[in-house]
Amino acid sequence: MHIRLLWFVTFGCAMACAQTTSPSSAPQSPSAPQAIPPVQQTIEVTATRLPEDPAKVPVTIEVFTGEELGMRGIRDLSSALALATGVTIASGGDQGPASSVPQFWGLQEMDAYLLVVDGVPWGGPFNPSTTTLDLNDIDRIEVQRGPAPVMYGATSFVGVIQVVHKDTALNQRSLYLWGGNYGTGGGSFSTPIPLSGNWTSRLTLDGAREGYANQRTSYVRGHGMWGLEHKSSGTNHQWFNADINWLDQDPASPRPRVGTTLSPDVPVNSNQNMAGAFLNNHRGSFWGGFQHEIAHGGQWSTTVSVAPSRQQILHGFLTDVEDIPDNARGIRENIQQTEVYADSHVSWKLRPSVVLIAGGDYLFGIAHAQGADFTYTAPLSGTPAPVVDVPPDLDFHINDTRNFFGAYTALEWTPLERMRIDAGIRLNVTHESQQVIDGGAGTSDEGTQTNVKPGANVGLMYTAWQNNQDSAGLFANYRYTFKPAAIDFGIGDAAETGGGGGGLILQPETSWSVEGGFRGRFHGGRIETEASGFYMDFNNLVVATSINGVPALINAGSERFTGFESMVAMNLPKNFMARATYSFHDAIFTNFYQDFGNGPQQLAGNRIEMSAQNLAAFGVIYSPVRGFFGNVTVGYVGSRYLNRRNTALANGYATVDVGIGYRTARWEFLVNGRNLSNSRAPISESELGDAQYYLLPALRVQAGLRIHF
Repeated sequence: MHIRLLWFVTFGCAMACAQTTSPSSAPQSPSAPQAIPPVQQTIEVTATRLPEDPAKVPVTIEVFTGEELGMRGIRDLSSALALATGVTIASGGDQGPASSVPQFWGLQEMDAYLLVVDGVPWGGPFNPSTTTLDLNDIDRIEVQRGPAPVMYGATSFVGVIQVVHKDTALNQRSLYLWGGNYGTGGGSFSTPIPLSGNWTSRLTLDGAREGYANQRTSYVRGHGMWGLEHKSSGTNHQWFNADINWLDQDPASPRPRVGTTLSPDVPVNSNQNMAGAFLNNHRGSFWGGFQHEIAHGGQWSTTVSVAPSRQQILHGFLTDVEDIPDNARGIRENIQQTEVYADSHVSWKLRPSVVLIAGGDYLFGIAHAQGADFTYTAPLSGTPAPVVDVPPDLDFHINDTRNFFGAYTALEWTPLERMRIDAGIRLNVTHESQQVIDGGAGTSDEGTQTNVKPGANVGLMYTAWQNNQDSAGLFANYRYTFKPAAIDFGIGDAAETGGGGGGLILQPETSWSVEGGFRGRFHGGRIETEASGFYMDFNNLVVATSINGVPALINAGSERFTGFESMVAMNLPKNFMARATYSFHDAIFTNFYQDFGNGPQQLAGNRIEMSAQNLAAFGVIYSPVRGFFGNVTVGYVGSRYLNRRNTALANGYATVDVGIGYRTARWEFLVNGRNLSNSRAPISESELGDAQYYLLPALRVQAGLRIHF
């Protein structure tokens, strides 16, 4: 793997040397810094698939530019969205240290949100593929809070994160090298590839090793992305992208809870995985499409993608928090997965006040998992790493095929100069078939499920006051959402309940929600504010549990999510930018019985586990054109219950990230410190280890050098 990384970086540097920098592409000497920087207009495409000002759509959506993330030296999703309103992202988890688990509206579930890359669902009809997400050479990250029931159908309940890469026509080259504690280091290179005619192309290559304080925990990544685009007359263009991600992970172990506290017998940085444990994910993504002008001033857009992947798994979890024989359960598994996505839609501006969008999409996924589980003995201290005999016969099989089809139409109507109404409706047709074969037990179960469900939204944006770029307005929306239940292909859980259960597929999740608030821009657009409240009723939430010591998924009755979210962002004089957020979330069960060993217990009124009521963040960025620059980000996550019975309360925690650097016209150097408080708070719950929790990564210090060609 290290040879692959060396090849990526060496090839990238060779390409940089091979290309001659023309006078037109050489970096221009920047003008002197202004006392108050001009405000840059941002656009988003997540809410309606059309480029729009986020302040004018009646949903809560934020845009974080790649330039801003570069100022802060950010390469991971958790740090990238540290200042996002009402959002917290837990690094790591059951999918490995390269993974992340977002929390929107108080719900922290891997499958409850949608991850999109350049308009393509990243993970398809299964779970978001956060481990293979790469944040090099991106233009922006768009974050929409709340459901997306019309444009993205049966995929998202509480939020959408869309990563948009830089335009292939961008004439910039850069080389970034970094290194840090725990053996972390890597490099990335991005460059345009000259082509003839109206063709443009851009290539990004990167490779890295990320180390952690936990014993035997790290990951190695090699990644390449190539984008190709042809622009012709008007807005007509075609594009093709290829993304190859090779990820090999040495996983960490979650820390178990005994009673109401995390076990003191299991050291914070210990690792109970067996020697040679791995979570590897090798994924290729290929997508392309076109946009053409059609009659009557319309636009026709189509995107098609295919993404094959292969995951190889060998890891384990404690089943008894004692130094006794066979106190851990191991899993060996291979998962082959293919995702296909297609969307085609047209948009017309029927009159100056009406825009109509109509289209359909298709999401297909097929997966085959084969594996076996076994017991082994793991010392609580984590050392020495246990050597295990892996079963040679992977005789447990799960085959799953998913077809999600949707036809949708949406309307943007501006009946008054300061009033906009958005409305959309979608027909979802989903079909899933599943087969579970337990070769050891000699059993085979099959099941199918077909659902025909609507999705809908209606929203209103009213601008009460406007003066040039400044404005103040109110917005409100209603959304109804449907989503088939998740499957995680865990060996054992499919045999017990949802995802198998004698052919039983879990019931689909549904929700309805309302949201409303205030949004304003002041002082020439240099100050932006937003305050909103939401209410969501949720049914059949899929949650993890344990049955006879084996992980399982079940439907969790009904839940209610309510909350308040606020934000203020400022472009200040002397090259300063500041941003502050505060959110209050109340996520509770309203009707859910669960048996913890003493008969069914009603959990109505209990807070959902790992859901923090209070979230806050504050950040300041100082970014002159040349010279010293820096940033400070402070985050706070309030107390949260570790269990559904609400008997184990974890205290709130704060994190502090600081960066300082120096830049010239050609290069910049940055040193970053993450989690300077070195908090090791529990941030996400394992779905495979019973009552076990992943901790906030320890303090990390990294330095990076970026060179512009």
